[in-house]
Amino acid sequence: MNQPASSRVTRERHGHVLMIGLDRVAKRNAFDLELLNELSLAYGEFEADIDARIAVVFAHGEHFTAGLDLVSASGALAEGWQIPPGGYDPWGVFAGPRVSKPVIVAAQGYCLTIGIELMLAADINLCASNTRFAQKEVQRGIFPFGGATLRLHQLAGWGNAMRWLLTGDDFDAHEALRMGLVQEVMASEDLLPRAIELAERIASQAPLGVQATLMSARQARYEGETAAALGLPPLVKKLMASEDAKEGVRSMVEKRPGIFKGL
Repeated sequence: MNQPASSRVTRERHGHVLMIGLDRVAKRNAFDLELLNELSLAYGEFEADIDARIAVVFAHGEHFTAGLDLVSASGALAEGWQIPPGGYDPWGVFAGPRVSKPVIVAAQGYCLTIGIELMLAADINLCASNTRFAQKEVQRGIFPFGGATLRLHQLAGWGNAMRWLLTGDDFDAHEALRMGLVQEVMASEDLLPRAIELAERIASQAPLGVQATLMSARQARYEGETAAALGLPPLVKKLMASEDAKEGVRSMVEKRPGIFKGL
């Protein structure tokens, strides 16, 4: 996949997996306005790519992100940052659409502020054992704008979330695992191979089934169980009539892996 001339975000597809890489290495991948915009556009490209079934968001260099670049991005955010045309909302809190496909985040080194908030909006999170996390906004006199106040307590519990949000203290990968922010911790050299392996496994499943499962689970999380329950019958009806469901039955009877086309 071709990159923009001044790309701060790389895109590379491996089969049905789209690799989205933060690439502002000289600034420890801190988010300026260009990086905010380009990541949003990369998510939009992911949504529009019919052959991309899952995305892995990672970072080039030693660090996932040092957080928000206060020098160059804070002014735009104070004025109200807008999702660029064609872009999607990687954080799920701004006035823009969210992708309908699963996203895995793989973090290493610094994962500060807006980096944690990317993970909170993702579906599966992995990190290297050397990862350091922090929500440092309270130390800078600003506010976690990317969803930490909405979601961190859902994963970590109220006391844990307030402990880290109100102090700005660092916590390590094992604390992140204990709280449920990440699902796996591993050596840094194993991080991307494991993320790709997991993504390929999910991409091999029936796409309609994956999307329906994700849609229902997200609806339950953000709108409540009652809304999600009301949405189940039409989802089930659609899936049971799909070619993928028929292939799923055939492959089970024939004792072979299914070959799913999203139809």
